[in-house]
Amino acid sequence: MEEIRQFIHQIQNDPGSIFNPEAVVRYGGITILCLTIFAETGLFFCFFFPGDSLVFTAGVLTSTGALPYHWSIVSVLMIASAIAGNMVGYWFGKRTGSLLIKRRDTVFFRKEYISTAETFYGRYGGMALVLGRFLPIIRTFAPIVAGIIKLPFKRFLFYSSIGAILWVIPIGGAGYLLGTIPFVQHNLGYIILAMVIGITSPVIYKVIKENRKKKKMKIN
Repeated sequence: MEEIRQFIHQIQNDPGSIFNPEAVVRYGGITILCLTIFAETGLFFCFFFPGDSLVFTAGVLTSTGALPYHWSIVSVLMIASAIAGNMVGYWFGKRTGSLLIKRRDTVFFRKEYISTAETFYGRYGGMALVLGRFLPIIRTFAPIVAGIIKLPFKRFLFYSSIGAILWVIPIGGAGYLLGTIPFVQHNLGYIILAMVIGITSPVIYKVIKENRKKKKMKIN
């Protein structure tokens, strides 16, 4: 509870902290870290949370001691949070998928996100739950699509678990190993920004490209 109170206090002083991976881990600790990963991988309106950079930052700050837990504990908790988030997304898609598809576009939701995830899922099948871990938007909506198409739960859980492990261990592990380097410690904010731009740009480009194709098809 102390970590939550500390993080709320930080947000009150600096609202932008909720989008800053370093601030989330430093002020929110392991509790807010796990809750954020859970939300980003399970709640469709939290797709904009900084998942990849958050996992990397957790590795760096565990290495420096700012997050006072052993790396094995941190990684297991992040994996469990990612799997639990996916299970919520799957359940949500299975229960209310048809309503979500009919939902009007808002600031926090656009039908393009579902269609992009559906296209990705149609191309890779269950592996979309593994590969999609590394792609913003897809990471959030692939489990929902799996629920909408009623993918067998055991198969879903298998791919979701593999994806969570392959997502957390390499990215968080890289942060943990690089966290001992002074350059990384002193320039963490810039490194995170570069990660966000590098990871999100291809997805944004893909969404824009798909939208243009659909518009051309409607015109023709």
